[in-house]
Amino acid sequence: MSKLSGTVAHVMRRFTLDKWGGTETVVFNLSRELEKAGLHSPIFCTDMFAAPGKEEIEGVTLRRFRYCFPWFGLSEDAKAKLRLKGGSPLSLSLFLNLLFTKNLILIHTHVGRRLGGIARTVAKIRRVPYVIHVHGGRHTVPQDQYDAMVSPVKGKFEWGKIFGLLFGSRRVFDDADAVICVGRSEADEMRERGQKNVHYLPNGVYVDHFSSADPAPFRKEYGLENTPFILCLSRIDYQKNQRLLLESFSEFRKTHPGWKLVFIGPITVEDYHRQMLDDIDRFGLGESVLIIPGMRPGDPLLPSAYRAAKMFVLPTSNEPFGIVILEAWAAKTPVIATRVGGIPGFTTDHENILLFEDNNADELTGQMNRLANDKVLLSKLTQSGFTEVSAHYDWSAIAKRVMDIYKEVLK
Repeated sequence: MSKLSGTVAHVMRRFTLDKWGGTETVVFNLSRELEKAGLHSPIFCTDMFAAPGKEEIEGVTLRRFRYCFPWFGLSEDAKAKLRLKGGSPLSLSLFLNLLFTKNLILIHTHVGRRLGGIARTVAKIRRVPYVIHVHGGRHTVPQDQYDAMVSPVKGKFEWGKIFGLLFGSRRVFDDADAVICVGRSEADEMRERGQKNVHYLPNGVYVDHFSSADPAPFRKEYGLENTPFILCLSRIDYQKNQRLLLESFSEFRKTHPGWKLVFIGPITVEDYHRQMLDDIDRFGLGESVLIIPGMRPGDPLLPSAYRAAKMFVLPTSNEPFGIVILEAWAAKTPVIATRVGGIPGFTTDHENILLFEDNNADELTGQMNRLANDKVLLSKLTQSGFTEVSAHYDWSAIAKRVMDIYKEVLK
């Protein structure tokens, strides 16, 4: 990878090891790869769930800044919900620090709205290009999910609109020098809407990290040494639709009574978590379901969990890409997922994955039964998935493509 010199500042909403998700995985690993290539790539974000200040994690610099949600009359409960999902914060200290960053050659924002407007404004003042990375939701969030995200601010006066005007928040996409989409369908839709210089760029994975993991530690830690289990790893959130999997598992268990279901992921919507617990009681699954509310990204039990699982299921109702599919492939674990968003764009049904229609519990149950009972199919999906991820999705290759986009906009 030929070198660029200078600083590329990555802007995102929040970054904390305790509330880790797909976007954090992508930004952190991309920054780490760019640092390896000699391009300084610090992450600028708010101090949600963390203290303000500077932190170094595995060679990546994090800079966190104080923020507020600029609406009058927000309750503490509303603020807590906005921190977990959907809130558009304002951070003037982030703006000032980004503005005076030394050797700045490009801004790579992973967020739109007010923080994206800050990135846009600094880029204009400093006369450097900026790139916006769409990690999903630009045109694909279902209306009911969008309504749930904005419900905490419904009926509240948004005094922060003046800063949206000052920072040109509504022009973040129009003025961007390039747009990167992790989902092929979202990239196509943005081109159809007239967006210029759109790049489809999938997420990546460190294949060896997952393929070489030992399954024994996770099984031992959670008493699963002799128990086959299904793994679902994602935020506990209505978008991820884990309740559908609970419904399907209750039927699957009638013919596979010795199996268990394991959920791993931070709880971002507490109400949804409570609904899941109610479902577990209603279906009589108390001894058969384990919910682990998140693991830190460097936890060795995470790749161990993938390797230990008999199958991985992603029942999501809205997914721009699905980096967890790559992780499962890398761990040589067969995958079942919903046919939504960007998932069909990088997978092949019945070749390296089994797909099912959104919210179809019966079809999901059928796919789980097929995979549990058909060793030939299981072997095919496992080998094909591993071959695919090894050939096309290693992080070093993804970072090289990002660097090529940087070079293009810096000309």
